[in-house]
Amino acid sequence: MTRTRQSQAVDYAALDERALVERVLDGDHEAFRQVIQRCNQRLFRVARAVVNNDPEAEDVVQEGYVHAYEKLRTFRGEASLLTWLTRIVLNEAHGRLRKRRPTVGLETVDELQSQTGRVLAFPSRPGSEDPAAAAARGQVRALVEQAIEALPEPFRVVFVMRDVEGCSVEETALALRLLPATVKTRLHRARRMLRAALNDTLSATLSDAFPFLGSRCDRMTAAVLARVRAGPPSTS
Repeated sequence: MTRTRQSQAVDYAALDERALVERVLDGDHEAFRQVIQRCNQRLFRVARAVVNNDPEAEDVVQEGYVHAYEKLRTFRGEASLLTWLTRIVLNEAHGRLRKRRPTVGLETVDELQSQTGRVLAFPSRPGSEDPAAAAARGQVRALVEQAIEALPEPFRVVFVMRDVEGCSVEETALALRLLPATVKTRLHRARRMLRAALNDTLSATLSDAFPFLGSRCDRMTAAVLARVRAGPPSTS
């Protein structure tokens, strides 16, 4: 039986990662496709958190997959396949970052970051909102993405893994080779910086919230004047 016929008979979605790895090692490219499809979003987000650029993040992930494929026999299953791939992608991303520019020490970040920030709550559940609400939601998401991009890289990557990807403290610490306590500290500071940045960005627009000018104002003014001109209602 040919490899193509074997691949067609396999339910790849039902295979666990160990079975997928074994098939990849046996030369099954469809199994590797399944690995890529399962891991793409996490790896792109993590790479994007480091290099802060969409095209470069895509390139980082592609290079990471190639490196992983070449040394897949070294995967021992001590961590999940996704965590193993995340480490490879992080190494590639940080290598590019070092070539691109010098790193900034965390002490410098401490001196520059804001000390306070109010918490602003945003609507977070998509679904039945009207087009105007959907557009507003998109604008809020763009603001949040810009604020995340502005975070210093050590905090940005922890924030993306924990709050965007939903990784546990332990998984994040394992992937980034940090102590769990360090992950918690960086996440707390990332959230604080993010709140402060969003507060600075949005506070100037709060005075424009719930506008009452234009056609609505004219319509209500006309309705009130019509009632006044009509006089009090008859009580008889």
